[in-house]
Amino acid sequence: MAQILLVDDEKVARSLYSDFLAGAGHEVTAVGSAAEAREALGKRRFALLVTDLILPRGDGLDLLSYTKSTQPDVEVLVITALDKVEPAVRAIKSGATDYLIKPVQPEVLAHAVNRALAQHSLLRENEALRSHVALLEAAQRIATTLDREQLFEATWTAFHASCGADAVAIFTADGARLELAATRQVTLDQPVLEHVQTLASSTARAGEIVDLAQPDFSHAYLVPVYDGDALRGAVLTFFSGEQPQSGLEAFPFLARHVGLALHNLGRFAAVEDLVYLDDHTHLFNSRYLKLVLDREFQQVTPESKPFALLFLDLDYFKSVNDTHGHLVGSKLLVEVARVLKGYVRDHDVVCRWGGDEYVCLLRGTDSGGALKVAERIRRAIESHRFLSREGFSINITTCIGVAAYPEHAQDATTLVDFADRAMYRGKKGTRNIIYLASRNLEATPASRHQTAPLPDVPRR
Repeated sequence: MAQILLVDDEKVARSLYSDFLAGAGHEVTAVGSAAEAREALGKRRFALLVTDLILPRGDGLDLLSYTKSTQPDVEVLVITALDKVEPAVRAIKSGATDYLIKPVQPEVLAHAVNRALAQHSLLRENEALRSHVALLEAAQRIATTLDREQLFEATWTAFHASCGADAVAIFTADGARLELAATRQVTLDQPVLEHVQTLASSTARAGEIVDLAQPDFSHAYLVPVYDGDALRGAVLTFFSGEQPQSGLEAFPFLARHVGLALHNLGRFAAVEDLVYLDDHTHLFNSRYLKLVLDREFQQVTPESKPFALLFLDLDYFKSVNDTHGHLVGSKLLVEVARVLKGYVRDHDVVCRWGGDEYVCLLRGTDSGGALKVAERIRRAIESHRFLSREGFSINITTCIGVAAYPEHAQDATTLVDFADRAMYRGKKGTRNIIYLASRNLEATPASRHQTAPLPDVPRR
């Protein structure tokens, strides 16, 4: 059964066609003018429009164009007494499925209606298939994304395109709590964030309309994101008008793929930690230093703040190993790492370069500021009694080389080299000292560059 709109100003023809179509099992709305037809089109959706060309206070071709602009998937069948080629051509070009000349025999009308409805059904099936393919592609993009920002962008795009959401807020689990990770087209205040925290765990996995009214939106829909039985996050969507029915099926499907992506992201982050962390001191390693320095130089602008490197090498560390053994020496390296972390800021980076060497990246710090930090570190290491809890109370000192951008170098390799040269100058002198980089400092031995190269980092 199909919904058919019949438009004909002749009462007898309208009654005849209406009775015939109703007898064939269709639900027919019969009207006598273009104005009544427009009113009917505004109230409900139809599969087929059967219209005369000549109508009182209107034109069948204008009605055809109006129908196609408001309900593009409606098929149109034109019936008229005009036995001319030109109107027929215009009707077909405007989107009509067929053109019949009055008087129309019942079997001819039945054939034309069935063909139009078959085409309508086929187009609807094709549209549904395209929607499912688009939904599957969106879900695959989400599930295979291993970058957080790209994941949030793919999630917003998918929920906007497949669910009709006008705004999206994405939450991720941080322990037992949900934290706001990203928003698109909406700003949320603290009460809303707290309310999502309490709602997410009790919301059905398919999602539910929730009482989180926001300006410019009629309602909100919350779908929790699970990985198995573990709550990984939530996606909060907002709608300005009516929520598309088709989006209800897409919500849980997309949410499952967001959960899979967050799971993969967590595993990838764990593997990435192994790649970029020193497994002994748990500081970052030289690979990570290369990555960070590359980013720092890529983001340089004329307005950028300076940044500096401290290159540290422990003095006479070999004697610690020779006197107390390598196990004690390894523990001392870990304790040095803790001391260094205590004298830099959270957004600075401390790396173990290799052996008993460390590098600190001081963001937003020029050479003068870096010298002050280096002196505090030198004094701290000099005065510290290492492994005192283990009963050793070992004294050790360090040489520190300082180099800064833009004062000493304009690229990562040169900056590291200059800081290394400055440190090596101290190693050849009195030790327990700080040197600032300069271009006339002696290059370090080739053996140092063979044992501790600045590695290439694969780009993701």
